[in-house]
Amino acid sequence: MGSCVQVKAATLVTPSDPTHTHVLKLSAIDSQLFLRFTIEYLLIYEFNGMEKQDIINRVKAALGRALVPYYPLAGRVRVRPDGSCLEVVCRGQGAVFVEATADFTATDFERAPRYVTEWRRLLALEVVDVLKGAPPLVVQLTWLSDGAVALGVGFSHCICDGVGSLEFLNLFAKMATGVRSGTTASFKQETTSFMTGLPKPVWQRQLLDPTSFKHDAVEHPEFKLVTDRCKFMTRFEPDRLTPTSVTFHEWRLTELKNSITQTSQLRLSSFTTFEVLSAHIWRSWAMALNFPPSQTLKLLFSIDIRNRVKPCLPTGYYGNAIVLGCAQTTAKDLTEKGLAYATELIKEAKNRVDDKYVKEVVNSVSLNGASCVPDPVGVLILSQWSKLGLERVDFGIGRPVHVGPVCTDRYCILLPVHDHNRSVKVMLGVPSVAVDKYLDLISAVQLNA
Repeated sequence: MGSCVQVKAATLVTPSDPTHTHVLKLSAIDSQLFLRFTIEYLLIYEFNGMEKQDIINRVKAALGRALVPYYPLAGRVRVRPDGSCLEVVCRGQGAVFVEATADFTATDFERAPRYVTEWRRLLALEVVDVLKGAPPLVVQLTWLSDGAVALGVGFSHCICDGVGSLEFLNLFAKMATGVRSGTTASFKQETTSFMTGLPKPVWQRQLLDPTSFKHDAVEHPEFKLVTDRCKFMTRFEPDRLTPTSVTFHEWRLTELKNSITQTSQLRLSSFTTFEVLSAHIWRSWAMALNFPPSQTLKLLFSIDIRNRVKPCLPTGYYGNAIVLGCAQTTAKDLTEKGLAYATELIKEAKNRVDDKYVKEVVNSVSLNGASCVPDPVGVLILSQWSKLGLERVDFGIGRPVHVGPVCTDRYCILLPVHDHNRSVKVMLGVPSVAVDKYLDLISAVQLNA
Protein backbone atom coordinates (compact mmCIF):
# COMPACT_ATOMS: atom_id res chain seq x y z
CA MET A 1 0.00 0.00 0.00
CA GLY A 2 1.32 3.44 -0.91
CA SER A 3 1.01 6.35 1.47
CA CYS A 4 2.23 9.28 -0.58
CA VAL A 5 0.26 12.49 0.02
CA GLN A 6 0.77 15.40 -2.38
CA VAL A 7 -0.53 18.87 -1.54
CA LYS A 8 -1.95 20.47 -4.70
CA ALA A 9 -3.06 23.83 -3.34
CA ALA A 10 -3.44 25.75 -0.10
CA THR A 11 -5.56 28.89 0.15
CA LEU A 12 -6.79 31.24 2.84
CA VAL A 13 -10.58 31.25 3.08
CA THR A 14 -12.02 34.36 4.71
CA PRO A 15 -15.58 34.91 5.95
CA SER A 16 -17.84 35.46 2.94
CA ASP A 17 -19.62 38.40 4.57
CA PRO A 18 -18.22 41.27 6.70
CA THR A 19 -17.68 40.32 10.33
CA HIS A 20 -16.88 42.22 13.53
CA THR A 21 -13.38 43.66 13.88
CA HIS A 22 -12.45 43.49 17.54
CA VAL A 23 -10.58 41.51 20.19
CA LEU A 24 -12.38 38.79 22.13
CA LYS A 25 -11.15 37.54 25.49
CA LEU A 26 -10.91 33.79 26.05
CA SER A 27 -11.89 32.26 29.39
CA ALA A 28 -9.59 30.94 32.10
CA ILE A 29 -10.58 27.41 31.06
CA ASP A 30 -9.80 28.17 27.38
CA SER A 31 -6.41 29.62 28.28
CA GLN A 32 -4.98 26.60 30.09
CA LEU A 33 -1.57 25.49 28.85
CA PHE A 34 -2.62 21.90 28.28
CA LEU A 35 -5.37 23.01 25.84
CA ARG A 36 -2.95 24.78 23.51
CA PHE A 37 -3.02 22.07 20.90
CA THR A 38 -5.16 21.19 17.88
CA ILE A 39 -8.16 18.85 17.86
CA GLU A 40 -7.60 16.91 14.63
CA TYR A 41 -10.48 14.98 13.06
CA LEU A 42 -10.20 12.65 10.08
CA LEU A 43 -13.39 11.71 8.21
CA ILE A 44 -13.38 9.29 5.26
CA TYR A 45 -16.15 9.42 2.63
CA GLU A 46 -16.65 6.80 -0.07
CA PHE A 47 -16.79 7.76 -3.75
CA ASN A 48 -20.29 8.88 -4.73
CA GLY A 49 -19.75 9.79 -8.38
CA MET A 50 -19.78 13.57 -7.97
CA GLU A 51 -17.36 15.79 -9.85
CA LYS A 52 -14.28 16.68 -7.82
CA GLN A 53 -14.37 20.36 -8.72
CA ASP A 54 -18.02 20.59 -7.70
CA ILE A 55 -17.19 19.18 -4.28
CA ILE A 56 -14.21 21.52 -3.86
CA ASN A 57 -16.24 24.58 -4.84
CA ARG A 58 -19.10 23.72 -2.51
CA VAL A 59 -16.88 22.92 0.48
CA LYS A 60 -14.78 26.07 0.07
CA ALA A 61 -17.85 28.26 -0.36
CA ALA A 62 -19.50 26.64 2.67
CA LEU A 63 -16.37 27.22 4.76
CA GLY A 64 -16.46 30.95 4.00
CA ARG A 65 -20.14 31.10 4.87
CA ALA A 66 -19.80 29.13 8.10
CA LEU A 67 -16.99 31.47 9.21
CA VAL A 68 -19.43 34.38 9.35
CA PRO A 69 -21.36 33.33 12.48
CA TYR A 70 -18.21 31.58 13.79
CA TYR A 71 -15.88 34.44 12.83
CA PRO A 72 -13.44 33.97 15.78
CA LEU A 73 -12.27 30.79 14.02
CA ALA A 74 -11.01 33.09 11.26
CA GLY A 75 -9.08 35.22 13.78
CA ARG A 76 -5.70 34.77 15.42
CA VAL A 77 -4.93 33.86 19.02
CA ARG A 78 -2.46 35.72 21.20
CA VAL A 79 -1.65 36.25 24.86
CA ARG A 80 -3.54 39.12 26.45
CA PRO A 81 -1.24 42.14 27.10
CA ASP A 82 -1.55 41.74 30.88
CA GLY A 83 -0.66 38.05 30.57
CA SER A 84 -3.83 36.99 32.40
CA CYS A 85 -5.23 34.77 29.64
CA LEU A 86 -5.53 34.42 25.87
CA GLU A 87 -7.57 36.47 23.42
CA VAL A 88 -8.60 36.29 19.76
CA VAL A 89 -7.87 39.14 17.37
CA CYS A 90 -10.81 39.11 14.95
CA ARG A 91 -10.07 40.82 11.63
CA GLY A 92 -11.37 38.19 9.23
CA GLN A 93 -7.87 36.82 8.64
CA GLY A 94 -9.25 33.46 7.51
CA ALA A 95 -8.90 29.71 7.81
CA VAL A 96 -6.64 27.55 5.66
CA PHE A 97 -8.10 25.22 3.03
CA VAL A 98 -5.81 22.56 1.55
CA GLU A 99 -6.44 20.30 -1.45
CA ALA A 100 -4.33 17.15 -1.83
CA THR A 101 -4.15 13.67 -3.35
CA ALA A 102 -3.02 10.44 -1.70
CA ASP A 103 -2.36 6.78 -2.52
CA PHE A 104 -4.63 5.57 0.30
CA THR A 105 -7.99 3.92 -0.33
CA ALA A 106 -11.08 3.99 1.89
CA THR A 107 -10.45 0.42 3.05
CA ASP A 108 -7.03 1.41 4.45
CA PHE A 109 -8.84 3.12 7.32
CA GLU A 110 -10.63 -0.01 8.46
CA ARG A 111 -7.50 -0.89 10.46
CA ALA A 112 -5.17 1.09 12.70
CA PRO A 113 -2.36 3.06 11.04
CA ARG A 114 0.94 1.17 10.93
CA TYR A 115 2.74 3.92 12.86
CA VAL A 116 1.69 7.04 14.75
CA THR A 117 2.18 9.54 11.90
CA GLU A 118 1.12 7.38 8.91
CA TRP A 119 -1.94 9.60 8.31
CA ARG A 120 -0.24 12.84 9.41
CA ARG A 121 -0.21 14.49 5.97
CA LEU A 122 -3.96 14.07 5.59
CA LEU A 123 -3.91 17.28 7.64
CA ALA A 124 -0.61 18.54 6.30
CA LEU A 125 -0.55 21.91 8.07
CA GLU A 126 0.23 20.85 11.62
CA VAL A 127 -0.33 23.79 13.96
CA VAL A 128 2.16 23.24 16.76
CA ASP A 129 1.80 26.68 18.37
CA VAL A 130 -1.32 28.73 17.62
CA LEU A 131 0.24 31.69 19.46
CA LYS A 132 2.76 32.19 16.64
CA GLY A 133 0.16 33.53 14.23
CA ALA A 134 -1.09 30.20 12.87
CA PRO A 135 -4.75 29.88 11.85
CA PRO A 136 -7.00 28.29 14.49
CA LEU A 137 -8.87 26.33 11.79
CA VAL A 138 -7.42 24.18 9.00
CA VAL A 139 -9.47 22.10 6.55
CA GLN A 140 -7.92 19.63 4.10
CA LEU A 141 -9.73 17.75 1.33
CA THR A 142 -7.67 14.80 0.05
CA TRP A 143 -8.66 12.68 -2.94
CA LEU A 144 -7.82 9.02 -2.40
CA SER A 145 -6.77 6.65 -5.18
CA ASP A 146 -10.13 4.84 -5.27
CA GLY A 147 -12.13 8.07 -5.62
CA ALA A 148 -12.93 8.32 -1.92
CA VAL A 149 -12.40 11.57 -0.03
CA ALA A 150 -10.54 12.23 3.24
CA LEU A 151 -11.55 15.34 5.14
CA GLY A 152 -9.07 16.47 7.78
CA VAL A 153 -10.14 19.28 10.11
CA GLY A 154 -8.00 20.91 12.79
CA PHE A 155 -9.45 23.21 15.47
CA SER A 156 -7.38 25.12 17.99
CA HIS A 157 -8.55 23.65 21.30
CA CYS A 158 -8.23 26.98 23.09
CA ILE A 159 -11.15 28.35 21.03
CA CYS A 160 -13.55 25.42 21.20
CA ASP A 161 -14.05 22.01 22.77
CA GLY A 162 -15.37 18.86 21.12
CA VAL A 163 -19.02 19.87 21.43
CA GLY A 164 -18.28 23.34 20.05
CA SER A 165 -16.23 22.02 17.15
CA LEU A 166 -19.10 19.70 16.14
CA GLU A 167 -21.59 22.55 16.23
CA PHE A 168 -19.37 24.36 13.72
CA LEU A 169 -18.90 21.22 11.59
CA ASN A 170 -22.65 20.63 11.47
CA LEU A 171 -23.28 24.15 10.15
CA PHE A 172 -20.32 23.89 7.73
CA ALA A 173 -21.68 20.59 6.36
CA LYS A 174 -25.25 21.86 6.15
CA MET A 175 -24.08 24.88 4.17
CA ALA A 176 -22.06 22.66 1.81
CA THR A 177 -25.17 20.60 1.13
CA GLY A 178 -27.24 23.75 0.63
CA VAL A 179 -24.81 25.30 -1.85
CA ARG A 180 -25.67 22.50 -4.28
CA SER A 181 -29.32 23.53 -4.30
CA GLY A 182 -28.48 26.78 -6.11
CA THR A 183 -30.60 28.94 -3.82
CA THR A 184 -30.86 32.65 -4.76
CA ALA A 185 -31.76 33.93 -1.30
CA SER A 186 -29.70 36.68 0.34
CA PHE A 187 -26.78 35.61 2.50
CA LYS A 188 -28.60 36.65 5.67
CA GLN A 189 -31.68 34.65 4.65
CA GLU A 190 -29.51 31.67 3.73
CA THR A 191 -27.67 31.73 7.05
CA THR A 192 -30.94 31.95 8.98
CA SER A 193 -32.25 29.00 7.00
CA PHE A 194 -29.13 26.91 7.54
CA MET A 195 -29.14 27.67 11.26
CA THR A 196 -32.62 26.17 11.61
CA GLY A 197 -32.34 23.23 13.98
CA LEU A 198 -28.76 24.16 14.92
CA PRO A 199 -27.68 26.17 17.98
CA LYS A 200 -26.82 29.82 17.44
CA PRO A 201 -23.12 30.32 18.29
CA VAL A 202 -22.64 31.92 21.71
CA TRP A 203 -19.29 33.47 22.79
CA GLN A 204 -19.83 34.81 26.36
CA ARG A 205 -16.53 33.45 27.69
CA GLN A 206 -16.90 35.66 30.76
CA LEU A 207 -19.34 33.04 32.08
CA LEU A 208 -16.32 30.89 32.99
CA ASP A 209 -14.22 33.69 34.45
CA PRO A 210 -12.95 33.48 38.04
CA THR A 211 -15.43 34.66 40.64
CA SER A 212 -15.33 35.91 44.19
CA PHE A 213 -16.42 32.41 45.17
CA LYS A 214 -14.88 31.54 48.53
CA HIS A 215 -13.66 28.01 49.02
CA ASP A 216 -11.21 26.04 51.05
CA ALA A 217 -7.96 25.22 49.30
CA VAL A 218 -8.59 22.01 47.39
CA GLU A 219 -5.88 19.98 45.71
CA HIS A 220 -7.32 18.48 42.56
CA PRO A 221 -5.65 15.12 41.82
CA GLU A 222 -5.28 15.80 38.09
CA PHE A 223 -2.76 18.57 38.87
CA LYS A 224 -0.92 16.81 41.69
CA LEU A 225 2.57 15.46 40.99
CA VAL A 226 3.18 11.78 41.62
CA THR A 227 6.41 9.85 42.03
CA ASP A 228 7.72 8.32 38.80
CA ARG A 229 8.77 4.77 39.66
CA CYS A 230 9.26 3.46 36.11
CA LYS A 231 10.65 6.22 33.82
CA PHE A 232 7.07 6.54 32.66
CA MET A 233 7.36 9.09 29.85
CA THR A 234 10.27 7.35 28.12
CA ARG A 235 7.90 4.45 27.36
CA PHE A 236 5.59 6.70 25.35
CA GLU A 237 7.88 8.39 22.86
CA PRO A 238 6.06 8.34 19.47
CA ASP A 239 8.61 6.08 17.77
CA ARG A 240 8.07 3.48 20.51
CA LEU A 241 4.29 3.32 20.04
CA THR A 242 2.19 1.02 17.89
CA PRO A 243 -1.31 2.29 17.04
CA THR A 244 -4.18 -0.10 17.85
CA SER A 245 -7.84 -0.19 16.88
CA VAL A 246 -10.35 -2.44 18.65
CA THR A 247 -14.10 -2.39 18.01
CA PHE A 248 -16.59 -3.21 20.77
CA HIS A 249 -19.93 -4.15 19.24
CA GLU A 250 -23.08 -3.96 21.34
CA TRP A 251 -22.96 -7.62 22.38
CA ARG A 252 -19.38 -7.24 23.65
CA LEU A 253 -20.29 -4.14 25.64
CA THR A 254 -23.22 -6.00 27.18
CA GLU A 255 -20.97 -8.94 28.02
CA LEU A 256 -18.51 -6.56 29.66
CA LYS A 257 -21.25 -5.00 31.79
CA ASN A 258 -22.61 -8.39 32.77
CA SER A 259 -19.17 -9.48 33.96
CA ILE A 260 -19.39 -6.78 36.65
CA THR A 261 -22.77 -7.80 37.99
CA GLN A 262 -21.54 -11.39 38.35
CA THR A 263 -18.61 -10.39 40.57
CA SER A 264 -19.84 -7.37 42.55
CA GLN A 265 -22.86 -5.80 44.20
CA LEU A 266 -23.22 -3.20 41.44
CA ARG A 267 -26.50 -3.21 39.51
CA LEU A 268 -26.43 -3.08 35.71
CA SER A 269 -28.35 0.20 35.77
CA SER A 270 -25.89 1.89 38.12
CA PHE A 271 -23.12 2.48 35.61
CA THR A 272 -22.78 3.64 32.00
CA THR A 273 -21.15 2.08 28.96
CA PHE A 274 -18.50 4.82 29.10
CA GLU A 275 -17.63 3.99 32.70
CA VAL A 276 -17.26 0.24 32.24
CA LEU A 277 -15.48 0.43 28.86
CA SER A 278 -13.08 3.10 30.12
CA ALA A 279 -12.32 0.95 33.18
CA HIS A 280 -11.65 -2.07 30.96
CA ILE A 281 -9.30 -0.08 28.71
CA TRP A 282 -7.47 1.40 31.70
CA ARG A 283 -6.95 -1.99 33.34
CA SER A 284 -5.88 -3.69 30.08
CA TRP A 285 -3.37 -0.90 29.45
CA ALA A 286 -1.99 -1.10 33.00
CA MET A 287 -1.69 -4.89 32.97
CA ALA A 288 0.05 -4.91 29.58
CA LEU A 289 2.61 -2.33 30.69
CA ASN A 290 3.38 -4.14 33.96
CA PHE A 291 3.93 -1.04 36.10
CA PRO A 292 5.54 -1.33 39.55
CA PRO A 293 2.77 -2.16 42.07
CA SER A 294 3.22 1.13 43.94
CA GLN A 295 3.12 3.33 40.83
CA THR A 296 0.23 5.80 41.04
CA LEU A 297 -1.91 5.65 37.91
CA LYS A 298 -4.54 8.13 36.75
CA LEU A 299 -7.25 8.05 34.12
CA LEU A 300 -8.05 11.58 32.91
CA PHE A 301 -11.13 12.32 30.82
CA SER A 302 -13.10 15.42 29.83
CA ILE A 303 -16.39 16.14 31.56
CA ASP A 304 -18.87 18.49 29.87
CA ILE A 305 -19.92 21.10 32.43
CA ARG A 306 -22.59 22.90 30.36
CA ASN A 307 -25.33 21.48 32.58
CA ARG A 308 -23.27 21.05 35.75
CA VAL A 309 -22.72 24.74 36.50
CA LYS A 310 -25.37 27.06 37.93
CA PRO A 311 -26.90 28.61 35.95
CA CYS A 312 -26.33 26.26 33.01
CA LEU A 313 -24.29 27.60 30.12
CA PRO A 314 -26.44 28.82 27.21
CA THR A 315 -27.17 26.52 24.28
CA GLY A 316 -24.62 27.22 21.55
CA TYR A 317 -21.73 28.02 23.92
CA TYR A 318 -18.85 26.62 21.86
CA GLY A 319 -15.91 27.44 24.12
CA ASN A 320 -14.20 24.98 26.41
CA ALA A 321 -16.94 23.89 28.79
CA ILE A 322 -14.92 21.01 30.19
CA VAL A 323 -12.93 20.05 33.25
CA LEU A 324 -10.86 16.92 33.74
CA GLY A 325 -12.29 13.99 35.61
CA CYS A 326 -9.55 12.06 37.41
CA ALA A 327 -9.73 8.47 38.61
CA GLN A 328 -6.64 7.51 40.62
CA THR A 329 -5.24 4.40 42.25
CA THR A 330 -2.09 2.28 42.40
CA ALA A 331 -1.07 -0.16 39.68
CA LYS A 332 -1.50 -3.01 42.18
CA ASP A 333 -5.08 -2.10 43.07
CA LEU A 334 -6.08 -1.33 39.50
CA THR A 335 -4.88 -4.66 38.17
CA GLU A 336 -5.91 -6.85 41.12
CA LYS A 337 -9.22 -5.47 42.38
CA GLY A 338 -11.28 -6.10 39.27
CA LEU A 339 -13.39 -4.18 36.78
CA ALA A 340 -16.06 -3.15 39.28
CA TYR A 341 -13.45 -1.36 41.40
CA ALA A 342 -12.09 0.62 38.43
CA THR A 343 -15.60 1.40 37.21
CA GLU A 344 -16.56 2.83 40.60
CA LEU A 345 -13.44 5.03 40.62
CA ILE A 346 -14.48 6.51 37.28
CA LYS A 347 -18.09 7.01 38.37
CA GLU A 348 -16.91 8.75 41.56
CA ALA A 349 -14.63 11.03 39.52
CA LYS A 350 -17.60 12.05 37.35
CA ASN A 351 -19.92 12.56 40.30
CA ARG A 352 -17.47 14.91 42.03
CA VAL A 353 -17.91 17.50 39.27
CA ASP A 354 -20.59 19.99 40.27
CA ASP A 355 -20.87 23.79 40.27
CA LYS A 356 -18.57 24.15 43.30
CA TYR A 357 -15.94 21.86 41.76
CA VAL A 358 -15.95 23.83 38.48
CA LYS A 359 -15.53 27.14 40.33
CA GLU A 360 -12.58 25.67 42.22
CA VAL A 361 -10.92 24.66 38.95
CA VAL A 362 -11.59 28.03 37.29
CA ASN A 363 -10.16 29.95 40.24
CA SER A 364 -7.20 27.59 40.54
CA VAL A 365 -6.15 27.80 36.88
CA SER A 366 -6.59 31.58 36.97
CA LEU A 367 -4.41 32.00 40.05
CA ASN A 368 -1.73 29.43 39.22
CA GLY A 369 -1.51 29.84 35.45
CA ALA A 370 1.39 27.92 33.93
CA SER A 371 1.92 25.77 37.02
CA CYS A 372 -1.63 24.39 36.81
CA VAL A 373 -0.94 21.62 34.30
CA PRO A 374 -1.88 17.94 34.63
CA ASP A 375 1.10 15.81 35.61
CA PRO A 376 1.74 13.30 32.76
CA VAL A 377 3.35 10.63 34.96
CA GLY A 378 1.16 7.54 35.32
CA VAL A 379 -1.57 9.08 33.18
CA LEU A 380 -3.81 7.62 30.49
CA ILE A 381 -5.88 10.35 28.83
CA LEU A 382 -9.17 9.29 27.26
CA SER A 383 -11.44 11.33 24.96
CA GLN A 384 -14.98 10.31 24.08
CA TRP A 385 -15.67 11.25 20.45
CA SER A 386 -18.27 8.50 20.09
CA LYS A 387 -21.09 10.74 21.37
CA LEU A 388 -20.25 13.95 19.46
CA GLY A 389 -22.07 13.09 16.23
CA LEU A 390 -19.05 12.99 13.90
CA GLU A 391 -20.51 9.97 12.10
CA ARG A 392 -23.46 12.12 10.91
CA VAL A 393 -21.45 14.96 9.34
CA ASP A 394 -22.58 14.96 5.70
CA PHE A 395 -21.26 17.51 3.20
CA GLY A 396 -23.66 16.31 0.53
CA ILE A 397 -21.47 13.31 -0.30
CA GLY A 398 -22.94 10.89 2.22
CA ARG A 399 -21.98 10.11 5.80
CA PRO A 400 -18.39 9.15 6.65
CA VAL A 401 -17.46 5.46 6.67
CA HIS A 402 -14.59 6.14 9.08
CA VAL A 403 -14.11 8.72 11.81
CA GLY A 404 -10.94 9.02 13.84
CA PRO A 405 -7.91 11.07 14.84
CA VAL A 406 -5.25 12.10 12.33
CA CYS A 407 -2.58 10.56 14.57
CA THR A 408 -3.14 7.60 16.90
CA ASP A 409 -0.80 8.22 19.83
CA ARG A 410 -0.77 7.82 23.62
CA TYR A 411 -4.18 9.50 23.93
CA CYS A 412 -7.04 7.00 23.86
CA ILE A 413 -9.98 7.96 21.63
CA LEU A 414 -13.45 6.38 21.76
CA LEU A 415 -15.05 6.56 18.32
CA PRO A 416 -18.36 5.87 16.57
CA VAL A 417 -18.59 2.90 14.21
CA HIS A 418 -20.13 3.25 10.74
CA ASP A 419 -23.64 1.74 10.56
CA HIS A 420 -23.41 0.43 14.15
CA ASN A 421 -24.69 3.21 16.40
CA ARG A 422 -24.34 1.17 19.60
CA SER A 423 -20.77 0.09 18.91
CA VAL A 424 -17.57 1.85 19.96
CA LYS A 425 -14.12 1.78 18.38
CA VAL A 426 -11.11 2.27 20.66
CA MET A 427 -7.94 3.73 19.13
CA LEU A 428 -4.76 4.00 21.21
CA GLY A 429 -1.01 4.02 20.66
CA VAL A 430 0.58 1.41 22.93
CA PRO A 431 4.32 0.88 23.58
CA SER A 432 5.39 -1.67 20.97
CA VAL A 433 6.86 -4.04 23.55
CA ALA A 434 3.44 -4.38 25.20
CA VAL A 435 1.07 -4.15 22.23
CA ASP A 436 0.41 -7.90 21.81
CA LYS A 437 -0.41 -8.33 25.49
CA TYR A 438 -2.63 -5.25 25.43
CA LEU A 439 -4.60 -6.57 22.45
CA ASP A 440 -5.04 -9.95 24.16
CA LEU A 441 -6.25 -8.33 27.37
CA ILE A 442 -8.61 -5.79 25.84
CA SER A 443 -10.18 -8.49 23.69
CA ALA A 444 -10.90 -10.63 26.76
CA VAL A 445 -13.73 -10.29 29.24
CA GLN A 446 -12.87 -12.97 31.79
CA LEU A 447 -9.92 -10.95 33.14
CA ASN A 448 -12.48 -8.68 34.82
CA ALA A 449 -13.46 -11.13 37.54
